[in-house]
Amino acid sequence: MTDGSREELAARRGTERKVYQPAEDSGLLATAIEERGRGRLLEVGTGSGWVAARAAREVDAVTDVVASDRSPHACRAARQRAAEDGSSAAFEVVRGDLVAPFVGDAFDTVAFNPPYLPTDPDNEWDDWMERALSGGESGRALIEPFLDAVGRVLAPDGVVLLLVSSLAGYDAVLDHAAACGFETRAVVEESYPFETLSVVALTRSRADADN
Repeated sequence: MTDGSREELAARRGTERKVYQPAEDSGLLATAIEERGRGRLLEVGTGSGWVAARAAREVDAVTDVVASDRSPHACRAARQRAAEDGSSAAFEVVRGDLVAPFVGDAFDTVAFNPPYLPTDPDNEWDDWMERALSGGESGRALIEPFLDAVGRVLAPDGVVLLLVSSLAGYDAVLDHAAACGFETRAVVEESYPFETLSVVALTRSRADADN
């Protein structure tokens, strides 16, 4: 993104400087979890922990919740939210990059609202706010590594709930998911003046599951 300062971009996404705060994409992911989430849930890139807390509190099919983030500021905020919300919204917080900290087949549901705003390399800021927002030049700098890795931690019949913005190339994301052995189905979708947001459910393709 070449036409805005850090302050303008943060204001557009409803965020503050170090930790991503709940915005329209957060609400959409939470709705998708209510519809499709079950069993042990991992929320990757939890930010403030708002989605994880809502899942722990409101989704009966979810038995327990783990939230992860690479930002120490986000982990601190998420732990504080879990403590303040009490036992009804309790969840574990782990600091780590994508799914790296977790063992194989550990989660029935993995949810991710990735940084997806395309950012010109000349305009990158190299701070925690930029890392929470920027998806690199394509918008898929974290989406594609996530898709490459998430199958390892997903239970055999598990589901990935991935938020996809039209800014990051919806078809390109689905093509990469298919190349990683996933079938895709849109769960919820909303259009806004500057983008369309979708949450896509990814399940292992039948051919991949049979191997």
